[in-house]
Amino acid sequence: MKLAEQVRSGEILALSRLLTLIENDSPEGQEALAELHASTGRAHLVGVTGAPGTGKSVLVNRLTQHLRSLENPPRVAIVAVDPTSPFTGGAILGDRIRMRDLSGDPGIFIRSMANRGALGGLARTTSRMVDALDAAGYSIILIETVGTGQAEVDIARAAHTVLVLEAPGLGDAIQALKAGLLEIADILVVNKSDLPGAKRTARTLRAALKAGSSEADWNTPLVMTNALDGEGIPELAAAISEHQIHLRQTGGRGEKDRARVIGEMERLLLYRLTDRFKAAQIDGAYERAIERVVDRELSPLQAINELLKNSS
Repeated sequence: MKLAEQVRSGEILALSRLLTLIENDSPEGQEALAELHASTGRAHLVGVTGAPGTGKSVLVNRLTQHLRSLENPPRVAIVAVDPTSPFTGGAILGDRIRMRDLSGDPGIFIRSMANRGALGGLARTTSRMVDALDAAGYSIILIETVGTGQAEVDIARAAHTVLVLEAPGLGDAIQALKAGLLEIADILVVNKSDLPGAKRTARTLRAALKAGSSEADWNTPLVMTNALDGEGIPELAAAISEHQIHLRQTGGRGEKDRARVIGEMERLLLYRLTDRFKAAQIDGAYERAIERVVDRELSPLQAINELLKNSS
């Protein structure tokens, strides 16, 4: 049986192998994913973003537990993106450790991946891995971003519902206002609601939401949670369900899917053209251009223009 067929039939080992092939950008993984493309587009994708310390992993853990406790529990997959060390190139993949109490449930699949230096909170192959999980039959896929603060905007294109987490005492409410994170939030979550200042943080964010409100047909809710003890998690799950229904009723689901496809195709085009351009440079021209920029002989723009001129 081919790899794609094994994934469709629910074989976990085949899915794990495919995800590794996708992460390594191998031709076999690309071929299998192409065969699975017609089976994608059914899952609801939930992005979870916020600065370090807001409790993203704990919240994802609790939310998954709650979803699996429902009368008709959905199959849930988690893609947790961890930062890559700029020194060693490695990643701790700590989300897999923090979510170990979810193990043993056959309706849950967890995959940690390193961002490998990619910006925007996601890894280069996150979207393709999500497609594989979608084709494998997981109806809710939670995508936890790196959590580096102001660069966490790629998730707005990668998910249907975006949760932006804030926490008291971290200055995150102000960071959210500066970074425009409020604009990508479908649901705002003030986590660690038991800590001093939680109500003040909520008031600040509610005021910001009110000031920035538009004629949009979805009013971004604010949910208070304490993921450690599960407080507010049922309300958060209900808000996600309401947003999912809203997207289907208004046609927003199709718009989100189209934006996701555009974002993925633009990323792939950028990577492929960059790789092709570098490979087309003969006799170390690209490396020499780098050295000339380092030596201040050329600006980066001048160097690229020169390389493009010589390649045409």
